[in-house]
Amino acid sequence: MSDSKLTILAIGGHVGDAELTAGGVLASHSLKGDHIVTLALTAGERGVPAGQDMADYREQKVREAHTFAEMLGGEAIVFDTPDGELKDDEDNRWNVCDVIRRVRPNIIITHWKNSMHKDHMTTHRIVNDARFYAGLSSFERELPSFFASKLYYAENWEDAVEYQPYAYVDFSQEAFDLWIKALSTHWFVTGSKSFPYLEYYKHLARVRGIEARKEYAETFMIPAETMTLRQSEL
Repeated sequence: MSDSKLTILAIGGHVGDAELTAGGVLASHSLKGDHIVTLALTAGERGVPAGQDMADYREQKVREAHTFAEMLGGEAIVFDTPDGELKDDEDNRWNVCDVIRRVRPNIIITHWKNSMHKDHMTTHRIVNDARFYAGLSSFERELPSFFASKLYYAENWEDAVEYQPYAYVDFSQEAFDLWIKALSTHWFVTGSKSFPYLEYYKHLARVRGIEARKEYAETFMIPAETMTLRQSEL
């Protein structure tokens, strides 16, 4: 992989979070030859289908994470933490820090700070601190320090409170088709009765594309401290 290629690390609280909310952009970058890595801090197994064993469903979710990533020519990482039990602690921060130092991403994508789901909010806090830890050489770990220069928060229907689209990133029909094909390998996206995930995110990508005067797009927020417009005159 040449130096001009990017590495993008998309981090979700559960398998499927990053794939749903940033998958179109991830697919677009994969078609450009960039390296895609997904990290799920839990598998998200508590959404188990009726009548299925939760442990079996967890294994299925992990397989689905790897399938999605492999279809984009990338890799998937899933932590062992049980769904719904993600702790807002230093161990998780160091674990994510170590992934950042190994993957060395140019860009990190994760959850917005507010959510109806506690694992999403916890993931947001963990990732923000882990990025800081990963970038400081004075924090001695097995791998050398690395600072991911860009951080984005993806649009998620569960993370909607105070979310305002800031960056619109458009992508092609080819990227859309790859995303939907890969996304459809996740059972909950196509089979869940609680929310029409596939329909919602397909239409959202089209709506955001229209707003951007493009075909398809996904939107992102950025850290508040980076929302600075520097110019010498109006």
